[in-house]
Amino acid sequence: MQKIEKSIIENFLESLISEKGLSKNTIESYKSDINQYLEKQTVSKTSEQIFSRKSVEKYISSLNDFGFERSTILRKLSSLGHFFDFLVTENILKDNPFLQISTPKKNSKLPTFLTNEQVDRLLETAKNDDSIKGLRLLTMIKILYATGIRVTELVELKLSSLYEKENFLLVTGKGNKERLVPIDQNTLSTIEKYLLVRVEFLKTDKNDDKWLFPSINSKLGHITRQRFHQLLKVLCKEANIDSKYVSPHKLRHAFASHLLANGMDLRSLQMLLGHSDISTTQIYTHVLTDRLKSTVENNHPLSKVFKE
Repeated sequence: MQKIEKSIIENFLESLISEKGLSKNTIESYKSDINQYLEKQTVSKTSEQIFSRKSVEKYISSLNDFGFERSTILRKLSSLGHFFDFLVTENILKDNPFLQISTPKKNSKLPTFLTNEQVDRLLETAKNDDSIKGLRLLTMIKILYATGIRVTELVELKLSSLYEKENFLLVTGKGNKERLVPIDQNTLSTIEKYLLVRVEFLKTDKNDDKWLFPSINSKLGHITRQRFHQLLKVLCKEANIDSKYVSPHKLRHAFASHLLANGMDLRSLQMLLGHSDISTTQIYTHVLTDRLKSTVENNHPLSKVFKE
């Protein structure tokens, strides 16, 4: 069996795009995880040794030693497991070593999210910056918190995504699936103010005029996820909020948790978040549980009797 060539990895990644419709960011994660594993293998190893149970177990141990979070380790192992399945299908491997290995289980961990007061403070601090970059940041934060869309969906919004008269955004999510997300009038008003200065972020040739949040410095033509995250971190320091609570994804968590706390049902939230499976949305059920407990305590006849 010959050593794995780059073309085989590329074929695997192409199969993920065509068969599963995964996003480019997910594909990049797969590629990175596979290459990281292969780079850990010594040159003297044969292909059989590289893809043996022993090598995989040693790699898992090294991930633990480097202090990666359990969720990160599980993602890396999932990438490798799918890749090894592909190698078996292509008759490059006889067996997938992951079938013989007991992989770590995922901990059920509640997401950390911003409180209403913290979101208000973040927005107020962003509002105090009256520069055009300050207005852009405020607009992006408002959209993220008002709609709960993913950060990739946010930075890749197009001008054509705006349905201002109907108060909707057309969002392209994972697997290129489109969904309409409602947006409040307050956020739309901020978007309208931003649109008046948006031209300042366009390149002179205006080839990137389609993006809602263009960027002169980005090769992609629009502001990147990484840059937005950096700006958020700076803002949270100015707002005196612990940075562990602030990230684009935590704003998405805040959107979901705050809606559930105020009465939204889980199925509606699933649609807004763009989750294909409601089990993904169910990480927020702790909020529902608290709300239901409160409802029972305040309204059930027996609760009233005991209070007396």
